[in-house]
Amino acid sequence: MVMWREVQEAAPKFAQRVQALFDAHRHKTIATLRADGAPRISGIETVFDDGVLVFGSMSNARKGADLRRDPRFALHSATVDPVEGSEAEWPGEAKISGRAIVSGRIGDEPDGDSFHADIAEVVHTRLNKEATMLVVEWWTPVRGLQKIERE
Repeated sequence: MVMWREVQEAAPKFAQRVQALFDAHRHKTIATLRADGAPRISGIETVFDDGVLVFGSMSNARKGADLRRDPRFALHSATVDPVEGSEAEWPGEAKISGRAIVSGRIGDEPDGDSFHADIAEVVHTRLNKEATMLVVEWWTPVRGLQKIERE
């Protein structure tokens, strides 16, 4: 089980940038798998709580049923376009994938589930300082932090 705190400990500056992107906007997007294996995209809210990435699914939401059946997910931070003329200031976008582990109920929701993330991969995509190259950094528990730049 790989919690968010392990990413923070292994790559603190990278984790800080990724968390800032997720915390910058309330709504994110999660991909889950339907019963037939087709992908489903849903809106979701997340929170980093004491080194754990937490999210939930309200009663009767399909994403919760998807995650209870097949816990694999991909989570994407809010997407904002670079401002023309200030592309180098664009903070980028972040993605986290892994397995959703049911961790309890959501408040008073009788059928709503709270999940925490067992993290398989974390990605931060941005532009370099000159805004001439795409910079992709990713972290996995096995390989640690890696980086590539491409046009």
